[in-house]
Amino acid sequence: MATRTTITTTAEPESGEGAQEMMEVDKRIESEESGDDEGKKQAVCIVTDISQQSLREEQNGENLTSDSEIPVDMETISLDPEAEDVDLNHFRIGKIEGFEVLKKVKTLCLRQNLIKCIENLEQLQTLKELDLYDNQICAIENLEALTGLEILDISFNILRHIDGLDQLIQLKKLFLVNNKINKIENLSNLQQLQMLELGSNRIRAIQNIDTLTNLDSLFLGKNKITKLQNLDALTNLTVLSIQSNRLTKIEGLQNLVNLRELYLSHNGIEVIEGLENNNKLTMLDIAANRIKKIENITHLTELQEFWMNDNFIECWSDLDELKGAKKLETVYLERNPLQKDPQYRRKIMLALPSVRQIDATFVRF
Repeated sequence: MATRTTITTTAEPESGEGAQEMMEVDKRIESEESGDDEGKKQAVCIVTDISQQSLREEQNGENLTSDSEIPVDMETISLDPEAEDVDLNHFRIGKIEGFEVLKKVKTLCLRQNLIKCIENLEQLQTLKELDLYDNQICAIENLEALTGLEILDISFNILRHIDGLDQLIQLKKLFLVNNKINKIENLSNLQQLQMLELGSNRIRAIQNIDTLTNLDSLFLGKNKITKLQNLDALTNLTVLSIQSNRLTKIEGLQNLVNLRELYLSHNGIEVIEGLENNNKLTMLDIAANRIKKIENITHLTELQEFWMNDNFIECWSDLDELKGAKKLETVYLERNPLQKDPQYRRKIMLALPSVRQIDATFVRF
């Protein structure tokens, strides 16, 4: 899953007039608190001045913010007709237009702009990747001509429905994170799809993905899903993430024999079960659930990471379930009753000698 990071840095005065003024204000206020009348008078004047100055700066800041939201005129942006990778991240583009000059473009990045409508891309027949992350798009439309598209990202927009993708039969990765989608639908033609990211939406059920048999990674975290179901056809799935949903039971995974990473944290699961056919698991995350006992996982001998923090595990003998996992390197058990034991780390090391990390701390030898 691709990681998206935005860093904003705000510089503060460390020296000079600004810093000196702030130091003086601090001293005067301190004098006011100590009952110094002269200090009080001076403090009131200075605080009033600073308040007025802050108000002016705030008003100016508001004007600046308002100005920054005015879409840029595309005629001011120079596009190289020979370019294969075009990155127009945070350019304040309000409308997609003028891109027909890009005869060789393969990757077009329009993230963090002011785009409301997907349009005027029909002539970009060479396009393989389209990034519309963080705009104001409310519908997936006008993409029918881009039949060679392999990666599409419309995350952090205001989509309510999945639609308009029927012709994108070469699509391999689809990112629709953080929208307002309440149903998985209209994906049946995307049989080449390998990664589907639908985290942070309003989805209540896993459905309509039976034809996505080439799917390798499925991300459904932070939705409203209550049941693990309709996954039988996804036999090639290696990564499944359904964190922060409303699951109460581990089930419906019997056909996912190639699953290697399973993320089920922050749900309401009470029992570890239903993993009998998932022998290839290397990562099992069941943190922050309601589990009282580690059980039914002795067959998971390929495990490398086991996350069970924030549950109700209290019996040290439960760790015997992990002794067959000779490659186990990372174990998270913090914030379970077990952690109250003064010998907590030592007992884990003795029970699981292959472990190199306990919780967030590496084991010292």
